Amino acid sequence: MTDVDITRHYSSGDLLSLLNAALSSDGVDPNHPTLEGLAPYDQFHGRGMDATVELANLMPARPNDAILDVGSGIGGPARYVASRFGCRVTGIDLTPEFCEVARHFTRLLGLDDRVTLEVGNALSMPFGAASFDGAYSINVSMNIEDKAGFHREIARVLKRGGWVVLAEIAQGAGGDLEYPTPWARTGATSFLSTADETRESLTAAGFDIVAMHDTREQALAYGARARAMVERGEKPPHRAVQLIHRGIAQAALGNSSSALADGRIVPIEILARK
Repeated sequence: MTDVDITRHYSSGDLLSLLNAALSSDGVDPNHPTLEGLAPYDQFHGRGMDATVELANLMPARPNDAILDVGSGIGGPARYVASRFGCRVTGIDLTPEFCEVARHFTRLLGLDDRVTLEVGNALSMPFGAASFDGAYSINVSMNIEDKAGFHREIARVLKRGGWVVLAEIAQGAGGDLEYPTPWARTGATSFLSTADETRESLTAAGFDIVAMHDTREQALAYGARARAMVERGEKPPHRAVQLIHRGIAQAALGNSSSALADGRIVPIEILARK
């Protein structure tokens, strides 16, 4: 497994044109988008904007804080967090195309004075020690085998007393997964830890766990609501997987939905302090 394998899973080379077409189909001017208009596509994680708002509720962010987004995708959470708290958000992502599209829409929304997005590796971030007041990462660690290194690197760039909010897919008790999933085409790029292993790794990196809970019931309810919308002939509330993965999207969503239903995966949310 290499970084290139992970990037290839997410990058198509024509994401901007696909996203512009999707926005136009929704009645949104691609040249004058809004946070709300982009939300079905730029929140590339389970439960979309609902989850982003929920995670932001955990963040003790203040105006003008320097916040790090590890695995920033096409920038949806970073733009929301910066707009909500009046803070400065720096996002890194392994996929260059994601960063290019993220910067494009950040400029159009007039947020490029508060949101910076660049290519970077979560295991070797291009920042000095104690650079950030807080950090968050949403559904990224599933592609990272070295969880201990990941958590140590976040701790390194946080100031003393800084906080981190994580949303992750944890390994459940139900057995192996079927692929593809939204985060991996095969098991070669999928690395799940249990909730207990995650807690232990964060503690070893120097964090105190403030809150940790699973959101399986919320995810099941969200999936049921999305299916009901589709059955009524409506668009689902979260369309990022279809936009980015296209040909494998249906199989990826079906496999992750089945794994969620039978307990093979469990979504978790964590707030910890250094």
